[in-house]
Amino acid sequence: MNSLNSGLCFNFILTLLVLVAFTQCQQNSNLPPSDPENGGLYLPDGFEAVVLVDSLPARARHLAVRDNGDVYVKNRFSDGKSSITALRDTDQDGKADIIQTFGETHRERGYGTSMRIHNDYLYFSTELMVYRYALDTDDLVPTSEMEVVLTDDHEHGMHEHIAKPIAFDNEGYLYVPFGAPSNACQDPKRTPNAPGIDPCPQLADHGGVWRFDANKTNLTQADGEMFSTGIRSVVAMEWNPLDENLYLVMHGRDDLLRLWPQKFSSWESALLPAEEFLKVTQGSDFGWPYCYYDQMQEKKVLAPEYGGDGNKVGRCSDCDDPIMGFPGHWAPNDLFFYTGEQFPERYKQGAFVAFHGSTNRAPYPQSGYIVAFIPFENGAPSGDFEIFADGFAGVDPIVNVSDAIYRPMGISMGPDGSLYIGETEKGKIWRVMYKGDKNVFGKTQLASMEERKSLSHIRTPDEIEDNLDRGVAVEGAKLFNTYCATCHQRNGQGDSQRFPTLVGTRWVLGDKKELIEVVLNGLEGPIEVKGKPYNSLMPQHSFLSDEDVAQVLTYVRQNFGNKASEVSTEEVSAVRKTLQKE
Repeated sequence: MNSLNSGLCFNFILTLLVLVAFTQCQQNSNLPPSDPENGGLYLPDGFEAVVLVDSLPARARHLAVRDNGDVYVKNRFSDGKSSITALRDTDQDGKADIIQTFGETHRERGYGTSMRIHNDYLYFSTELMVYRYALDTDDLVPTSEMEVVLTDDHEHGMHEHIAKPIAFDNEGYLYVPFGAPSNACQDPKRTPNAPGIDPCPQLADHGGVWRFDANKTNLTQADGEMFSTGIRSVVAMEWNPLDENLYLVMHGRDDLLRLWPQKFSSWESALLPAEEFLKVTQGSDFGWPYCYYDQMQEKKVLAPEYGGDGNKVGRCSDCDDPIMGFPGHWAPNDLFFYTGEQFPERYKQGAFVAFHGSTNRAPYPQSGYIVAFIPFENGAPSGDFEIFADGFAGVDPIVNVSDAIYRPMGISMGPDGSLYIGETEKGKIWRVMYKGDKNVFGKTQLASMEERKSLSHIRTPDEIEDNLDRGVAVEGAKLFNTYCATCHQRNGQGDSQRFPTLVGTRWVLGDKKELIEVVLNGLEGPIEVKGKPYNSLMPQHSFLSDEDVAQVLTYVRQNFGNKASEVSTEEVSAVRKTLQKE
């Protein structure tokens, strides 16, 4: 090559590099400044975060961002008249300066979930309903009338997995799961050593995903068709526009130790079963309640309710497998496939998952509380999950769920490719931006996040060293940590939403006969504890001996700041005899 051509080639390459650098700088200059220490988040190198809003009175579940940058948040709590919070940043500094609430709803139950924008409609759901507003003006709050899209018209007392996330495909269909109304199709529910019903009748109209005409309103389940089955509980679900398939991350079943102590150790129960990442196709069957996925063995095994021992495969060989298994009880609560241009190339096509964090890993530390990223290639994961955002909990180890300051929940993308992340405990929302050089992003920039996998809220716990009950001598404490702390937590404070506190309540400090009855019979349906409504299932613990019940209730009544008289073995025996006569 002569010197003239060499010079032209060099100038051309230099021009390209200058243009790339200019484009990168121009893109970064349009982004607002980040907050100190990224508002408390740990992110890969080159990423920064600004806090859109520090807290919301009604907290936050899912969220969606309009093409003009307005952010809509499904309130965690609702009074029936304001189910949505709308946020607008008018001066483009990354901070919301207009905050308004709206959205009168009906049959609001416990908590709300789902927020999506589709075809210029704002969709959101409660536990039993799916609604929408037409976004036909530039107003922050829609001026249109709210429409009812879908009503869950089943009879409901306490329903364990009733969330209504939604997703839309590109062919005019709406997808809605109807979660399984039990842990593993036992009757009675969550009873130690009780077999599962076979075949499980709940699969006729629950435990799967249904498909509906997205152009219609006033639907019920009968207006749709079952798309897929064998799916226990879903909060995180999304249509992947890149490979045109439905994906979800399923909450795995619970209580392996409490229900089957002769088959599973506390360590196995803390880690298993997997939270399953599913590619859902028409007619697929993922095996609930007969099977679950063991991410450590990388295989689907038979559930103990159906003759499993943690290793048997049996009928599960006929079930569809997940594309990935995450550690047990991490609580995947949102899923988002990145389609923007702001982030480095490796994030395109990949999936972000918000893990709300475990509540039931006792006697081991709680785990999760992160936003993970899973790289994709040709419609399948191309590597292990990565830690994209951490620092929500603010502590490590996380002994009780109430120790966590924040718990990640909702994910959405802004028109410029920024990623918005919301959390449930305070209603804080971050806007995550990339301001580094996309051309050099790689393992070096990910190294600090990879190191975080060694923290106790992410790594696999050591069976002995990480056992929080190691050295605990009080029998009542051991019983509580084994059978009660999975829901009420080791500090007795519950999880602020599903499981009530045991601290200073009339349920604990009041009539001992009523308290003993709750333990022996269980409790199902709506109750109020310290002015706050709950609607969950307290399993019966009649399998405990009278002495065990007395010890654990005495422990509860005399710890966590409670000061009440002990419960005697004779008092438990008397109540048990009365209940047996009824």
